[in-house]
Amino acid sequence: MYLGVDVGTSAVKAVLADEAGSVLAEGTAPLSVSRPHPLWSEQSPEEWWQAVQKAIHALPADARASVRAIGLSGQMHGATLLGRRDRVLRPAILWNDGRSGIECAELEAAVPGLAGITGNRAMPGFTAPKLAWVRRHEPAVFAAIERVLLPKDYVRLKLTGEYASDLSDSAGTLWLDVAKRQWSATMLAATSLDTRQMPRLHEGTEATGQLLPGVAESLGLPPVEVFAGGGDNAAGAVGFGVVRAGEAFLSLGTSGVLFLACAGYQPDASRGVHTFCHAVPGQWHQMSVILSAASCLEWAARVCGTAGPGELMAHVEARGRVTGSEVFLPYLSGERTPHNNPHAKGVLFGLTHETDAAAIGQAVLEGVAFAFRDGLDALLATGNPVGAITVIGGGARSRYWGRLLAAALERPMDFRDGGVVGAAYGAARLAWMGHQRLDAALASQPPALLETITPDSSIVTALQPRLARFRDLYAALHSHFPDGPP
Repeated sequence: MYLGVDVGTSAVKAVLADEAGSVLAEGTAPLSVSRPHPLWSEQSPEEWWQAVQKAIHALPADARASVRAIGLSGQMHGATLLGRRDRVLRPAILWNDGRSGIECAELEAAVPGLAGITGNRAMPGFTAPKLAWVRRHEPAVFAAIERVLLPKDYVRLKLTGEYASDLSDSAGTLWLDVAKRQWSATMLAATSLDTRQMPRLHEGTEATGQLLPGVAESLGLPPVEVFAGGGDNAAGAVGFGVVRAGEAFLSLGTSGVLFLACAGYQPDASRGVHTFCHAVPGQWHQMSVILSAASCLEWAARVCGTAGPGELMAHVEARGRVTGSEVFLPYLSGERTPHNNPHAKGVLFGLTHETDAAAIGQAVLEGVAFAFRDGLDALLATGNPVGAITVIGGGARSRYWGRLLAAALERPMDFRDGGVVGAAYGAARLAWMGHQRLDAALASQPPALLETITPDSSIVTALQPRLARFRDLYAALHSHFPDGPP
């Protein structure tokens, strides 16, 4: 029995899986996000730890007692700042926080070779610009920093007492030399930090420490080893066998990710494509990222007054047609790929007296699909092949959305067993591989295929002019977003 824990944005998920890869039990505990100012997004690290305990306690006690190893995954980029005796100095600044745009420009000016070192542009979502913001706006906090940890690695500290991270998650900080898979002294110095304030680096299948006796007892677990795991997307990729070049998945979570496994280190930061280390030892991957995906449906359900996303989706599916004048830009938290614009705003355009909840829901589903198409085009421009795409995350429950995605991206969409579990399952598999000393690249096999949705030519044809209108709308409006680029 192997335990995977994923520290997400909206919830912590805990999954128990056996050696065959079957999911035997799941536990979930919700999380809240604080937005005290425009562009800000923060969480309490203590809330992560409380939610981790609740999620693990939700698992059957007899199954917990049989756990042989633990793997961790989590939301990337979050800046968790610790002072003396591991005191949390301020709320963690999250991946979808957009306050550090000025600091991004300053970092790129200060380190002209930044993209070559990190494989990425400086974007507000990454960790390093957040620390540059803290240095400028909260100098007393910055002066007190003893350690900087990512969200899942703060949980690791609470579990084991160890300061450790994995390479896939650390690649999203802008402090890693991604090609060399080690901390970059140049990038750390650019934010007035050094390696003493960073955790030890590990490949995803390496052990990072053992559960503290008191923690093991309180959680009903044996004193097992905790393995490095991965950032949420890299861990999800391992769980669904996306490790060989050309294999891809699309994650429909709070944010949206199109993840592509690569044969080697092939950065292309100019189009907003992310290049990170994979959780599989010695491998890399690329991603296009949209900052709002399934969260757009939650927003639309709230605005339309429906009971929730499920009810809104039911209205959309009952309507069941790609028609209407409504177009939605899903930039509720700004956008990364391909626009790299933290000031981008969501737009619902083309309303008429006939517009109802179903029409708005349809436009939202299409808008997210079109944003993924922009991301796919950015990935294809790097020259890497993209084959069939596995759909994971909460949005994977909807086959209707899957049909829209297949048509918008003009690629088959694979739906696999356990696709909703995602990163927590991948973390459990990484723990299994590490505990059994398996070759992760060989051991990563996809779960059973439930269904493949191929592009419907009639939907492809219907969406093409709507995709063009979607792109034209951003081109026409982006200079009008507050504080946006010209």
